[in-house]
Amino acid sequence: MPELPEVEVVRRDLEKEIVGKKIKSVEVNGMRSIRRYRQRKLFTSALDGRKFTSVERRGKYLVLKMDDGNALVIHLGMSGQLLRAKSARETSPKHTHVTITFTQGGQLRFVDPRTFGEMFVTPYDGMAKDVEELAHLGLDPLETAMSWDYFGELFAQRHMKLKSALMDQKFMAGIGNIYSDEILFTAGLRWDRMSDSLSPEEVRRLYRSVVETLQDAVKYRGSSLADEQYVDLFGNKGEYQLHHKVYAREGEACRRCRQPIVRQRIGGRSTFFCEACQV
Repeated sequence: MPELPEVEVVRRDLEKEIVGKKIKSVEVNGMRSIRRYRQRKLFTSALDGRKFTSVERRGKYLVLKMDDGNALVIHLGMSGQLLRAKSARETSPKHTHVTITFTQGGQLRFVDPRTFGEMFVTPYDGMAKDVEELAHLGLDPLETAMSWDYFGELFAQRHMKLKSALMDQKFMAGIGNIYSDEILFTAGLRWDRMSDSLSPEEVRRLYRSVVETLQDAVKYRGSSLADEQYVDLFGNKGEYQLHHKVYAREGEACRRCRQPIVRQRIGGRSTFFCEACQV
């Protein structure tokens, strides 16, 4: 599933490519991607003739604000991709469920093989309160500036295992399985340490690791794993997987101490860490 860095990369691409563009038409193939609507027309009519004015990110959600005060909200789900086509003549990929054509030419296509992603239109004002998925999102680790000691206080209040706390979307929005493992390795902390057990120095390391890991992942345009389900707006793979220190590196040498990376299955998810240098 695309996590915060991947969604942020797509947001930045969209900001450059679609802001100021007017929608000429919208085509929907199947209702799964617009499942909040009973009829296609209810969705397409909310977009026809509208112009995108800005692109925001709320956790793993994209918010495309329009000139009528509404916003197109997009969640990529497990396998969703947004792809920019320069011309409608370009062949659409398999599993293209929504196609937005612009009056200036070109298209924005929503491709989703597993159809867990979705798109819907909602009023922009009050969205954070009225849309349940957005109303309960926690702080944004890239957008919310705070002192490391306040960060530590928030973590201590959770009384959860560190990985669970990092992945709790109601506490911190956007971090998933990949980046929680990478953050904890860089901080030198085990996944099962309790969030209220950290020393001041460990809190500082963790806070720095959260910010720097996510920033680096965005810089390298996200992680494209073996399934290549994440690509950017132009269909290009990210490169941060080449810099992973623990994720999907079971049995390989730790880049810090040379001991083998371990994988454990916890709650149906794989967790990767170094038993020697994460404490």
